[in-house]
Amino acid sequence: MIACGLDFGTSNSAIGVFRDGTAELAPVEAGATLIPSAVFVDYEEKGRALFGNEAIAAYVAQTDGRLMRALKSILSSPLIDEETSLAGRKVPLTRIVEIFVRHLKKKAEAFAGREIAAVVHGRPVRFVDGDDAADARAQAVLEAIARRAGFRDVAFVYEPIAAARNYELTVGREELALIADIGGGTSDFSVIRVGPQHRERADRRRDVLANAGLRVGGTDFDSALSLACVMPLLGFGTRLVEKDLPMPGALYHELAAWPTINFAYGFRNEREVAELVTLAEEPAKVERLLKTLRLRLGHRLAFAVEDAKMALSAAERAEIALTFLESGLTLVAARADFDRAIGSRTERLHEAARGCIAAAGVGADAIDTIFLTGGSSRVPAVRAAVARAAPSARLAGGSDLMSVALGLTQIAGAAA
Repeated sequence: MIACGLDFGTSNSAIGVFRDGTAELAPVEAGATLIPSAVFVDYEEKGRALFGNEAIAAYVAQTDGRLMRALKSILSSPLIDEETSLAGRKVPLTRIVEIFVRHLKKKAEAFAGREIAAVVHGRPVRFVDGDDAADARAQAVLEAIARRAGFRDVAFVYEPIAAARNYELTVGREELALIADIGGGTSDFSVIRVGPQHRERADRRRDVLANAGLRVGGTDFDSALSLACVMPLLGFGTRLVEKDLPMPGALYHELAAWPTINFAYGFRNEREVAELVTLAEEPAKVERLLKTLRLRLGHRLAFAVEDAKMALSAAERAEIALTFLESGLTLVAARADFDRAIGSRTERLHEAARGCIAAAGVGADAIDTIFLTGGSSRVPAVRAAVARAAPSARLAGGSDLMSVALGLTQIAGAAA
């Protein structure tokens, strides 16, 4: 039986096939082995679903339809039971996840040249912080989705364990490693013994000393940067004239978070914001908010913020161009401002990494290597926060966006 490894991520996804003793990632979009976790339902083509960059391009081109991104986030939130309106029909959000997983399965089968019935599915250490029942339910929902998509044999592996499996192939000596997988929606840590002798063992449970996870990731950094820099241009933080009250903030928070952008749209919100324009101390800013709702520009704002976040990983300043909202509207974000905006979240990452080491029953100085993976591990403030948990450890990295998928596929091959 052929098996595959599936890394269904908040921001990006990949799927691999193990054959001829080698883990290979399947091309999932235009020859690429990584695809944005995005679905666009095209109303002009009778509800046809588009995926990844093609989905994003259709949205940017203002095709009539609906874009959904950060789909994995619904599993760890009350949105797990929500529906979305697609061309006048109410569709469960879990159905959209199923459509996306089914698409990845078909791509893997085309690559393998045969049906794939078994999958080793990645999952975060914690879908939901501090709620074991909700965490178990999230995995159960994801398993049901995988089975509806056509997988008959479904196994789950913690994502940092999968990343460790891939990292171990590069290790020439025995070491104790802290694996830090900082993803789009969650961050996960494992303390594990790795090395040439360990990777020969069929049963690795004794090598895993501790796991920890929390619901903090790249989409939270996007939201923080948006609220700090972009949403004030739309009136966030301003005041109403007559009652000397702050502008209501709930709608700004909805627009700043990938999973809830579509919920911000609708006639009721447009009507309320139109009224707020007349009451605002800075009506021109609130007019921008109204235009965002009327033209469904929330995802355009989020993409601009995400681009700036990535740019700030390499530069001290980044321009955020909002000319699609208003001619000439741009701002410059500074890394120092970004670091402050995400400061409470990076501190939580530090505490989680430190807690994982403590749970392993070892001191920080016993950690030989911190292996960082996941797209959000590129953020300097994130790297620094995790590094503080074991200051003497060597920092290492690999394929930030592929190590989990490759590790899952290697585990699938070993189990097949």
